[in-house]
Amino acid sequence: MTNEDVYVSVIVPAYNEAAAIESDLQAIIAAMDSSRYTYEVIVVDDGSTDGTGDLAEAMGVTVLRHTENKGVGVARTNGVRAASGEIIVMTDADNTYPNEDIPRLLELMNRYDMVIGARTREAGTVPWLRKPVKEIIRRLAEYITSEHIEDLNSGFRAMRKDIVTRYLNITPEGHSWVGTMTLAFLSEKRDVAFIPIDYWPRTGRSTFHPIADTYGYLMFIMKTIMYFKPLKVFVPLSGLFLTLGVIKGLYDSFILHDFKESEIVILLTGVIIGVLGLLADLVVKLHKSP
Repeated sequence: MTNEDVYVSVIVPAYNEAAAIESDLQAIIAAMDSSRYTYEVIVVDDGSTDGTGDLAEAMGVTVLRHTENKGVGVARTNGVRAASGEIIVMTDADNTYPNEDIPRLLELMNRYDMVIGARTREAGTVPWLRKPVKEIIRRLAEYITSEHIEDLNSGFRAMRKDIVTRYLNITPEGHSWVGTMTLAFLSEKRDVAFIPIDYWPRTGRSTFHPIADTYGYLMFIMKTIMYFKPLKVFVPLSGLFLTLGVIKGLYDSFILHDFKESEIVILLTGVIIGVLGLLADLVVKLHKSP
């Protein structure tokens, strides 16, 4: 893979980002022009009411317009579907990501399926909530994938389009789109690299909703587990019930001298959960088979 033979699509989802869209696009265009990659820039205007799409069009980039706000995940998906490039670059339109570093992502795409810009600090809104929640979710994601994850849901990344399109059917409508894609790549042992990047406070109003988006992050983790690694949930849960059943049975039999039906119920619950896990794993394998 050389600079001359790769076509890159830079996708920028935007919702009411009139205050930042022009400076971000200037940085993207300058970076790509200096890199000698052939490229296109696609701004997905997700129902903006502040002229974001018009400002982007005036800068000569392609603009896809949603008639209403559908969610940043939908914007990313529609951007991928409209893209002509073999390599997809994702970034945001709020002055948070160092778009001048896009060539750094692309330099590694001859060896990796995805390159993620790992943020060196948290500069988002509601940091008192985001930091602990993201750390919990990151550790859970590492458990699922058995891989070290430096930044699960960074919106600054490069990816191979032919692989990304395989997972579009499981991506959510909201902010967890990028996290889902990270888990999908790592769960199927794709080659993923992380590079450190700066991260700045956003320009304009954030669309992050603390309660709804935190719940959404947790749900996307569970959904992704069930899609890729169901045994990661069912085996520990089955083991827990079986262990409790055995301990309670021994205690009731040898200490209380009264073996109860509840021990059988707990043990059977563990067995049923284990069987369901095996069936779920079989379904996943059959679904992925050619």
